[in-house]
Amino acid sequence: MKKIYRSKTDEKLAGICGGLGEMLSIDSTIIRLAVVFATIITGFFPMIVTYIIGWIIIPEGPLE
Repeated sequence: MKKIYRSKTDEKLAGICGGLGEMLSIDSTIIRLAVVFATIITGFFPMIVTYIIGWIIIPEGPLE
């Protein structure tokens, strides 16, 4: 089972989307666009809170 880590090499804000992209073998830009789309659809507050919680609980990955 793959573990999720925040990326240190592919980060724009916290590295969460970069880490998801590495884990799923998907371009992180697609993940970022999905997050922006989900933020607009759900309203800004729920996704921002989710992102901040992810920033706190997802550990940083090793530097590759």
